[in-house]
Amino acid sequence: MTVDVLRRPAPADRQARAAVAVLFFTNGALFANLLPRYPQIKADLGIGNAAYGLAVAAFPTGAIAAGLAAGVLVRRFGSARVAVAGTLLTGVGVLAAGLADSVAVFAAALFLAGAMDAITDVAQNAHGLRVQRRYGRSIINSFHAIWSIGAVAGGSMAAAAIALDLSRGRHLLVSAVVFTVAACAALRFCLPGPDTEPDGKETDTDDRKPRRQPPAALRTEYVLAALVLIATAGTLVEDAGNSWAALYLSDSLGAPVTLAATGYIALVGAQFVGRLLGDRLVDRFGQRAVARAGGLVAAAGMGLALAVPTVSGTILGFAAAGFGVATLVPAAMHEADELPGLKPGSGLTIVSWLMRLGFLLSPPVVGLVADAAGLRTGLLAVPLAGLLVVLFAGVLQPRRR
Repeated sequence: MTVDVLRRPAPADRQARAAVAVLFFTNGALFANLLPRYPQIKADLGIGNAAYGLAVAAFPTGAIAAGLAAGVLVRRFGSARVAVAGTLLTGVGVLAAGLADSVAVFAAALFLAGAMDAITDVAQNAHGLRVQRRYGRSIINSFHAIWSIGAVAGGSMAAAAIALDLSRGRHLLVSAVVFTVAACAALRFCLPGPDTEPDGKETDTDDRKPRRQPPAALRTEYVLAALVLIATAGTLVEDAGNSWAALYLSDSLGAPVTLAATGYIALVGAQFVGRLLGDRLVDRFGQRAVARAGGLVAAAGMGLALAVPTVSGTILGFAAAGFGVATLVPAAMHEADELPGLKPGSGLTIVSWLMRLGFLLSPPVVGLVADAAGLRTGLLAVPLAGLLVVLFAGVLQPRRR
């Protein structure tokens, strides 16, 4: 009975969890407010598809350029402060992109927004994992589910602003003010102290098995590489929904445009459900078993959809893929953050940075395969990603005892 009392999160821990949830929500909502404005920006700037594509690529380029600095900043200033500062500057970049009067300014603003988004992402995950250690159970997947809610809310807010004929400047200014004020308010309730110091509850209430100590640097490098592959597999499946689901359903399977859009919706919706359930599944079965099962679901679901191509079956296949990879990125980040032999925040930073690099490279790779052998063949990357997870999931934590 005493142990149960000790495990109950203190009011400060519950407040910190709510604060991190706010940070994830604002991070998802800020950039989502800009995305529906892209067609208007392209038209107002009078640019072609090639120039537009290069300008939009500035966002992931900024993320890759600045991503490795996140660990240093977190150790120097603390994850909560870095996350909030990154949110403020992301808001500035999004607003500047919306107000840009030239392609150069638009690309520069997106570069800033992407750089700050990458730093915010690492910092908020670092603080979320710190809160998770205070809880003594998995809660990181719920934060990523809240990010998805924020993205939907941001996109809906932008759609409403467009419907009301609100100017981009006014709309994005309101968005930046609302979400950055929310992030600043959340800072007050984040955990105090530097991230380099252990949290007091960890040794008293956390009954996890001792961390596996790699016998040599080669072991640490192997685990880190496997975690990068797991996280990249998750983002590759997400990109399949973002970039190719509607195109495959409409062009290859002849689905109406309105129905073709449900492929992406099915993937994102199922991923959201998977993240809502993810923490309970991880606590009950362990990260390793959940990741392996998810990899099998993604591989089998999408593999069957590609083997027997129908519109309804493909939509279900994308849903299976989204559900299967729901916990992969949080799992890889959690494991990397606790990997021995690295400075605090370094493992999380490396996995996040290389994951973004893979996310940038995956669309052109799938596109090249699609041009050579058809999009159906290109989408084999999804079941292959699921099998890759099954192969490397052994580096994740087993069930707690």
